[in-house]
Amino acid sequence: MVKDYLLIAPGLIEASAPLELKSILLCTSFFVMLIVFFSAIFLYKRIRHMQELSRKSGLKDKDVLLSEYISALSSRQIDDLLRYVTKKKEGTSEMNRSHLLGLSGFIFLTLSSNDGFSQGTNNSQSIWTEGGVIITLVLILIPLFVGIWLMITKVNNLFRKYQSGQTSSEANEFIELIDSGNHDDLKKALNDRKKALNYTLTHVELSGALKAQDGKGLLQQVDIEAGLPVVAIKKRAVKRPPIDPKLAKLILWFIATATFWLVFGTTVGEYLGIKFVAPDVDHLSWLSFGRLRPVHTNAVFWGWASLGMLGLGYYVVPRVSNAPLKSIKIGWYTLYLINATVILGTISLMAGINNGGGEYREYIWPIMLLFGVGLLLTLINFLQTIAQRTTKEIYISNWYIVASVIFAIVISVVAYIPVWQDGLGETIIQGYYMHQGVGMWFMLFTLGIVYYFLPQQLNKPIYSYSLGILAFWTQILFYTVIGTHHFVFSSIPWWLQTTAIIGSMGMVIPVAAGTANFILTFKGAWYKISSSYTLPFFLIGIIFYFTGSLQGTAEAFRSTNLIWHFTDFTVAHSHITMYGIICFFLWAGIYALVPRLTGNEAPQITVGSHFWLALIGLLFYTVPLMYGSTFKGMMWMDGKPFIDSVVFMAPYWLWRAIGGSLMWLSHLFFVYNLYRMLSGSTTIDLREAAIEKLNQSYVSNESSL
Repeated sequence: MVKDYLLIAPGLIEASAPLELKSILLCTSFFVMLIVFFSAIFLYKRIRHMQELSRKSGLKDKDVLLSEYISALSSRQIDDLLRYVTKKKEGTSEMNRSHLLGLSGFIFLTLSSNDGFSQGTNNSQSIWTEGGVIITLVLILIPLFVGIWLMITKVNNLFRKYQSGQTSSEANEFIELIDSGNHDDLKKALNDRKKALNYTLTHVELSGALKAQDGKGLLQQVDIEAGLPVVAIKKRAVKRPPIDPKLAKLILWFIATATFWLVFGTTVGEYLGIKFVAPDVDHLSWLSFGRLRPVHTNAVFWGWASLGMLGLGYYVVPRVSNAPLKSIKIGWYTLYLINATVILGTISLMAGINNGGGEYREYIWPIMLLFGVGLLLTLINFLQTIAQRTTKEIYISNWYIVASVIFAIVISVVAYIPVWQDGLGETIIQGYYMHQGVGMWFMLFTLGIVYYFLPQQLNKPIYSYSLGILAFWTQILFYTVIGTHHFVFSSIPWWLQTTAIIGSMGMVIPVAAGTANFILTFKGAWYKISSSYTLPFFLIGIIFYFTGSLQGTAEAFRSTNLIWHFTDFTVAHSHITMYGIICFFLWAGIYALVPRLTGNEAPQITVGSHFWLALIGLLFYTVPLMYGSTFKGMMWMDGKPFIDSVVFMAPYWLWRAIGGSLMWLSHLFFVYNLYRMLSGSTTIDLREAAIEKLNQSYVSNESSL
């Protein structure tokens, strides 16, 4: 019964499959293979180039090598060598050989940087022409290509490091040539090279000696007479007060407890993923899928993400307000209340005590009341802190953060006070609560964090304050009405369903504005990504912010909703948003903040392992689920037996378990990285230590002359 779907693979498509699907799969496969092919050629050329350089250097005689070395020297380096050669010839003193080694190493690094290495219908035959499906396919490819680009960048950096190591041996050879060569000839060659370097033009050969007329200040004095401004003048950064040690301790406890709930919640999720391929692994009621699934979601929602956001928020709000936090004690109360909420909620859910089926609303109201009180205390604390700010304006980060806390309190009251939850009202409130929790609590808060930490890490202001305000207000306008797009074709009034779909379409505005704002902030600073792992976390979060959010828009259309709803496609979508956006933004903020509070950096190798395992695991998790669920929905539309769709999804659930395992493993690396940042052990850079010793040795030697 399911062979028409099981046989779909590259180059093996049944004749009954849609012709459009053939074309899309073939074109996509060809495009991906083309990119991989050119990437492989690029890396192959790198390797061959290194081999060629190594071969050529071994064939050159000493005179040719010495001439090439001298031609790469700067004027200052020539002065240092002339001093060394003169002193060695006179026999009065000898320049420190270790300093000469450092000099020659710098020369070869300069040489190597110049040799090329610096571089809606029931007709399944036509669903592939639906705009939502096409948009989703494009969105899936974007993170794939970005991952390939990041991989090439990192491999390229490895080649650079390897080449830098190769220069060390050449540096020693350069020293031997200087020591063993004729001093008079060497001095002559150095003086000739210095004379050539010092030759300069008069700079008036073509223009003359007259000064250009510049009355508008376009070429000079643009900061005094800006008659033709291109962009708004940015306000200079205000000097920030040092972080209060008591506040730092509170923030670190928020982050540490959040990390605990991340590992706990995803360990439960990992176990649930295993149950998809081994459903009889246990027979305990407390470990049944129906009980553990809400344990997993609520632990990562209210434990990991909420505590992590609040921890970063307790740093950002006072920082951009230029004022101390109003009450650190209230911050501790919030920490205790939210942790108590997750502990009691986990125990009650495993015991079978829950709220009766509302997704992400499974905690009973007395337990969730603790969370609401914690949020109320946080709101009061933040508002009082902002009220005593020393600047007139309120930075956009505080707009987002305070608004998110207000919305979280509102949706908790609406969802738990039993006034509207009668009949269809229960369904409408559930859609409102579920979507506002994701979009107006998690998304708004983390965007506020990004608006602070991304410019900080790039050391440049946010591209446009106006785009940020546009994204802020349009998200509030459109996101608050889209909850019922999960209940299309239900008994909910048709006009309300249409309103949700239109609101989902309107979300293109804040998503496009926010993404453009973040990407344009990177303008002129893309080179910083290659030497940072904080910025790649931000970049991946931004990419998934764009692709995941617009995927939600694509799912809202009735034609695509008919295929994907009630399948694992929504599971993949929720992980793209909550994991690809929220988690990556939180990790970026934590890696940016914790070293500032403790003075300790995590090892780059384990930070990199965390990044790649999380990204690859997420792609392994989501892409197969989206692919398989599309055909699962088509099987339902074609009237296939339900059990056939269950059998069909088995291999895709295996991929889900594999991807989830990689994601879970990345969290263990994150725990280790956090431990290293908190433990007080610092990572020593061997090259920096060597350079420092060489400088100390040289200074000591010079002072003794």
